[in-house]
Amino acid sequence: MKQDITKSSTPEVTESVKRGLKTRHVSMIALGGCIGTGLFVASGSAISTAGPGGALVAYIGMGLMVYFLMTSLGEMATNMPISGSFAAYSSKYVDPALGFAMGWNYWFNWAITVAVDISTAALVMKFWLPGVPGWIWSLIALVLIVFINAMSVQAFGETEFWMSLIKVITIFVFLAVGFMTIVGIMGGHATGLDNFTYKKAPFVGGFPAILSVFVVAGFSFQGTELVGITAGESEDPEHDVPKAINQVFWRIILFYILAIFVIAAVLPYTSPDLLGSSASDVAISPFTLVFRRAGLAAAASVMNAVILTSVISSANSGIYASTRMLYSLSKEGYAPKLFERTWKNGIPYPALIATTVVAAVTFFTSIAGPQIYLWLVAASGLTGFIAWFGIALSHFRFRRAFVRQGHKLSELKYHAKWFPVGPLLALVLCVAVIVGQDPQSFFTGNWEQVLITYISVPLVLVLYTVYKIRHHTKLIPLDEVDVSPIHEEGTLKNKD
Repeated sequence: MKQDITKSSTPEVTESVKRGLKTRHVSMIALGGCIGTGLFVASGSAISTAGPGGALVAYIGMGLMVYFLMTSLGEMATNMPISGSFAAYSSKYVDPALGFAMGWNYWFNWAITVAVDISTAALVMKFWLPGVPGWIWSLIALVLIVFINAMSVQAFGETEFWMSLIKVITIFVFLAVGFMTIVGIMGGHATGLDNFTYKKAPFVGGFPAILSVFVVAGFSFQGTELVGITAGESEDPEHDVPKAINQVFWRIILFYILAIFVIAAVLPYTSPDLLGSSASDVAISPFTLVFRRAGLAAAASVMNAVILTSVISSANSGIYASTRMLYSLSKEGYAPKLFERTWKNGIPYPALIATTVVAAVTFFTSIAGPQIYLWLVAASGLTGFIAWFGIALSHFRFRRAFVRQGHKLSELKYHAKWFPVGPLLALVLCVAVIVGQDPQSFFTGNWEQVLITYISVPLVLVLYTVYKIRHHTKLIPLDEVDVSPIHEEGTLKNKD
């Protein structure tokens, strides 16, 4: 598992996965990756916590940060489009030890998330068939997503396209129904904007409440970085990745902001149903409540089907992302060479099998030992923010090295917006959100809860430190950072 790190930490990259994702696949994968239960369910608790104004401020702020982050990723991904890109960028532009830690951390996160998603799928199915054991539905979901991922990257892309399309259509219908309810066309009488000034609205709980909603919003937006994973298998990454980033940002902002506006206008922030929002109870999804307020009796069944689609989509993306990350780790020399192997259809099957085994074992711990399962889930909790931190840091150093070595920005196929403001803002907000997860536990001395909440941070630090000590790596000087782009064939250009 050792790699040559004496010069620039840059491994030779020879992609053997097949480029089969079309533009519409890349756009929908990035869009579908962050539209799920975070919007359909958790948005209600955000409004309840910080009021309509606080929720809107938090989601707009986090959305802008994610946009800058994705443009940073886009600049690197069009220059070096490979599967499992986060680990490679951290190794190439910062420190091989950081790449090792980021890669394994991200793989572990998604493997655990798959287990969480298939568990949630079983809870959602109980809405219709409460008498069937939940593990049966979870097993069916796992077999289904593994089958899809084993077929071809085109099969994965097409499946994600249609599942994401279902979510998008649902949001459009919701917004139409919501605005008709606000003006009184549906639901009996117009709600107007009265709920925006009801009691303590629009801002409830002040800055601490808004910060806590930043955390919720951050989790809701996680998954947008999947566009960096897909770059390695996009048919035209130089065109597809920038287009996906620009389209997805505006769609996410419009979907999230308009959806929260509608929910806040139709339902008061004091509604007890919003307080109880959880992924396992579709009956109190704010989408369901708004549909019911408009007089649509079948709202719960429809939203249950949409949430089930979202959960399956998340698990499907999780298997894909973690498989490609493990494949990339092997290419980088961070994992056994076994995981570099691919089928004729380009699927890295050893990585797929390993990820499936970890997801299945994690799921079964939820049956055999709930406490172990809770610790595993907690260990993956902050991984998305840690990955974002790594992306922002990698891009900051990539751009500085690119200019330091005499290159012109016109050589880049895509330019990140507002450099260096974008990556620096992302770095600051990622740290703020990570620290802001549960500061109360620090003050009260509840160290067990602190460990559960923040365990993913020391895990990453351990991975980073162990690799750094073992391989004597160092922060790569800007003059030695390899900013070479990749040829269309998938090999790195020679700097010399």
